Amino acid sequence: MAKELDKNWDYNSVEDKIYKKWQEKKAFAPKGGGTPADNFTIMMPPPNVTGVLHMGHALTFTLQDILVRYNRMKGKNTLFQAGTDHAGIATQMVVERQLDAQGISRHDLGREKFLDKVWEWKEKSGSTIVEQQKKIGTSADWDTARFTMDDGLSNAVKKVFIKLYNDKLIYRDNRLVNWDPKLNTAISDLEVEQVEVKGSMWYFKYPIVGETDKFITIGTTRPETLFGDTAIAVHPDDTRYQDVVGKQVKLPFTNRLIPIITDEYPDPEKGTGAVKITPAHDFNDNEVGKRNNLEYITVMNKDASMNENATAEFNGMDRFDARTLVVKRMEEMGLLVKIEENLMTVPYGDRSKVIIEPLLTEQWFVNAEVLAKPALEAVRSGKTKFIPENWNKTYYNWLDNIQPWCISRQLWWGHQIPAWYTENGEIVVAENEEQAYEIAKKDHGENVKLTQDPDVLDTWFSSALWPFATLGYPDNTQRLREHYPSTTLVTGFDIIFFWVARMMMMGIYFMDEVPFENVLVHALVRDEHGKKMSKSKGNVIDPLEIIEKYGSDALRFTMTSMAGQGRDVKLSESRVEGYRNFTTKLWNASRFCLMNEAKLDDDFNPKDVKLNLNKWIISKVINMGRDVAHGIDSFRFNDTANAQYQFTRGTFCDWYLELTKPVFYGDDQELIKETRSTIAWVLKHTLLYLHPVMPYVTEELYANIFASDENDMLITKEWAEFNDDLISEDAQKEVDWLIETITSLRSARDELNIAPKNLTPVVVIDANEQTKSYINNNKNVFERLTRMESITIGGNKDEVSKGAIQVNIFEATWFVKVAGIVDISHEKNRLEKSLEKIMKELGGINGRLSNKKFVDNAPKDVIDGVKAQQSELELKKNKANESLERLKSLM
Repeated sequence: MAKELDKNWDYNSVEDKIYKKWQEKKAFAPKGGGTPADNFTIMMPPPNVTGVLHMGHALTFTLQDILVRYNRMKGKNTLFQAGTDHAGIATQMVVERQLDAQGISRHDLGREKFLDKVWEWKEKSGSTIVEQQKKIGTSADWDTARFTMDDGLSNAVKKVFIKLYNDKLIYRDNRLVNWDPKLNTAISDLEVEQVEVKGSMWYFKYPIVGETDKFITIGTTRPETLFGDTAIAVHPDDTRYQDVVGKQVKLPFTNRLIPIITDEYPDPEKGTGAVKITPAHDFNDNEVGKRNNLEYITVMNKDASMNENATAEFNGMDRFDARTLVVKRMEEMGLLVKIEENLMTVPYGDRSKVIIEPLLTEQWFVNAEVLAKPALEAVRSGKTKFIPENWNKTYYNWLDNIQPWCISRQLWWGHQIPAWYTENGEIVVAENEEQAYEIAKKDHGENVKLTQDPDVLDTWFSSALWPFATLGYPDNTQRLREHYPSTTLVTGFDIIFFWVARMMMMGIYFMDEVPFENVLVHALVRDEHGKKMSKSKGNVIDPLEIIEKYGSDALRFTMTSMAGQGRDVKLSESRVEGYRNFTTKLWNASRFCLMNEAKLDDDFNPKDVKLNLNKWIISKVINMGRDVAHGIDSFRFNDTANAQYQFTRGTFCDWYLELTKPVFYGDDQELIKETRSTIAWVLKHTLLYLHPVMPYVTEELYANIFASDENDMLITKEWAEFNDDLISEDAQKEVDWLIETITSLRSARDELNIAPKNLTPVVVIDANEQTKSYINNNKNVFERLTRMESITIGGNKDEVSKGAIQVNIFEATWFVKVAGIVDISHEKNRLEKSLEKIMKELGGINGRLSNKKFVDNAPKDVIDGVKAQQSELELKKNKANESLERLKSLM
């Protein structure tokens, strides 16, 4: 039973109420049954428990939710698997900061009590991001949400680690890693920020052994690592150094002799072409060291202070203090050649904000090369598809050149590595301590003593198991059988390697099947000028503030409309405001329908409608539904939003509802009844087709207009699909003609500033029989919507043209009588001034676009903006010229 709608769409008071109802009615739960091929499954990329909603989240959760809501309405057993990530470093830092404020360190508490504190924080504050996800309408199955350190996932992590270890794919090794000297842990590349800074390049000369006063000069940005140099390298094709290759140099401070070698790594065009090689403190040098069998000498401690290998003078000194002193001593020895300013990138820890040190440490590694091969083949063979396809290249590039994956972290919060050591250092891998002792006693006797490895696993290790561990692995559960592999993964490009590739590797290895069919890679959300959002720039847009101001639907629709494949989203608040107005338009149109007693009769059949206008709108809404579905199915979300917007705002609100007014003002009761039912039928399907993108306003309108009871919800309705029986080509042709004609006639009146109160007679000549039929069918519509006094078909062209402006529409010519209404001289003067202004602006625009310096140097978005201005001015120019031509016929 339809209720009276409030005057305004009050999203702030309604959205939470609607979401709560969806949850109470279990609307997000999968219905069960079927196979992965029949079902639809999305694995939510688990946000960090420390996280807060940002615009990147808003985009990815919106796109995921559109897919989920649409497929749920298509009747599929749909699972939107929710959960959060324990976020090792981030979470540990949050709790450590809280303890620091109390003057307590984690070491004061000890590991066990510190972890109790972390769990307390997680229970209290770890759900913030989940509640924020709900604000944007995310319809995930929260009842089965997982956490990467819950009991089930912890069990899966142990099982996976043990199998990989037993299969000799996990091992310990002393390798170079990103070392954070503040947090005292290895970190992943993703946790390293490359910051551009103005630094220095120091040029030192090293004495060549056996040559009097002969040196080789190298450039370095890191003088403090000099103590670990084990070679000087030059390019094999660099003729400048051919006579010294194979000789040795004496390393300053240590007097150690190191060789001059050739390697492809040095660039003859950079610096002197000769570089110092420090394999234990630089990733590139490390590779050179491997190729040339060089010695690895570590010269720093884990806190980034210099160690005993840096000689007694520098031992214990901070690395940057050591840098200053090395330069000073080199200058004193006459070995400093020059210092140059140098723009360079420096690695910083994204959490600690200190400079990262490449450091040789004993860590746990995964043999990723072996796991990568089937993961590469899965994409190459098309089992898993990247959308857009160009991301295949990025995926191939990373996996073709994959290195061993360092999976250990020197933290306390995380999955503690299930490995124990005997007193003589032998490794025992087991699920728990009891099992470890059982294994150890067999080989080492009853008195063996074990110590568990204190390190934890990289957060990405547990995240890599997300597609199957969340479904019950290692048990063969019904959920695992129904939802693995999942259908589509939606993610950002920045974690294709760190997460997507690792899920592919783990999924194929442990489930013998790819974890997902499609990987949809969405773009970045930038500000309206295309700049990356950052607090320092002051251009961050907070999604929660936007939702509070404009509603969730407005933000969701904005994101959807701008989510073109391969294009970054350039977000402005004004765009969101514009789409808030769109939701308001839909609300007001629904109120209009109710005020005109639009009601869906039980016996209404859209096949039986008689009026072409009603046949037309039924055809249009069905086509809109098809376009929306095609956009979602092909991951062209902007096409979906465009179809929804053009139909709802333009076709339905601006035209159909306007064109029905003459029907309602008439006295044909059968047509009025048919039109009321048609309006209701079309509105109902409009809400249905809008729902995946704009769930709140559509659910509220459905509840107030169409719901039979409180259990009748739009979210649970089946997606409506129709065959072509309801598509009327004749009705579409006629009403589309009608709209085009009305638009042209209105435009001609507007150009000449003819007031609505001034009714104008119209004569049409050269009309074909079809056009004559259309005119006769719609005379009352023309008279009402184009402010016509009368409309006549046929006449003498010379006669009817007197005192009339001429409008050419298709094959016919329409003469609008304006004599005595239009001040010709005044309008001519106004139009000429307007044209003059347009031509002046257009000249400036054309000048900019013909300026090679501007075109070569201006950002693409600026050039695109100027070209858009050019197109707009060209249209205005043409319109002004047309109006002047029309005026000539009156002079």
